[in-house]
Order: sequence, then structure tokens, then C-alpha cells
Amino acid sequence: MVYKNYLEIILKWISALTIVSGLVQILAPGFVLNMIGGEINDSTMYMFGIIGMFMMLFGGLLLQALFSKKDHPVAVLWCALQKFGAGVAVTLAVGSGLFSLLALGVALFDLFSGVLIAIYWYSISKKESTL
Repeated sequence: MVYKNYLEIILKWISALTIVSGLVQILAPGFVLNMIGGEINDSTMYMFGIIGMFMMLFGGLLLQALFSKKDHPVAVLWCALQKFGAGVAVTLAVGSGLFSLLALGVALFDLFSGVLIAIYWYSISKKESTL
């Protein structure tokens, strides 16, 4: 399927971006918190660094699954769920006033990424069930 090839390329870029943004959150959590209007203190920077670590790990998991010769539907499913969870969490944080409206861009990107990853998951899990 041609669309699957394009989807894989897009998801590889999303994975790489997730790894890089997670690494930035680990190394400079105050910078990212400042960009999205979050409160900056020792606790929020520590927690944001931990969130960055998990972003990096899930981005790496998806990237490795995409570069693998065999399909990994379970790993891909959990990466989609991570993106959906991140999108909902950021949206709730904006709604409660913890982050500025600018953070909604992050939430929308995560939700859109989750949809694309779920579509990819569906295509590889459907293929696996027909084998």
C-alpha cells in the first residue's frame, strides 16, 4: 500500500521529533515550561524532566518498531495510547490554567500523531491477523 509507505515516513519524523523534544524537556525543562506558560519551580522542572524521559522512550520505541523488518503492533498501539494520553493531559492542563493556550498546539499535535499511529497500528494488526 502506497499510503502506508508515506505514513511510515511521517511517523518516523514524528518519532524523531518526539525523541528530540523529550530530550529538550530533560535537559531544559524550564525553557519548555516557559514557552507553554507553565509555573517554573524545582518541582515542576523535575516532573517535566521525567515526562521528557518518557516522551523520549516512547519516541524511541516507535522509531525502532518502524525501522524493524517485522511489525510490532503491540508496541505501536502503546505509542498511540501515549500520544492520546499526552494530548488529553495537556488539554486538561490548559483548561485548568496550568499552561497557556499556546500549549493547545502541543495537544493537537499529540492527538493528531495518536490518530496517525492508530491508523498505522490498525493496518499492521489487520495484516498480522490475516497471516
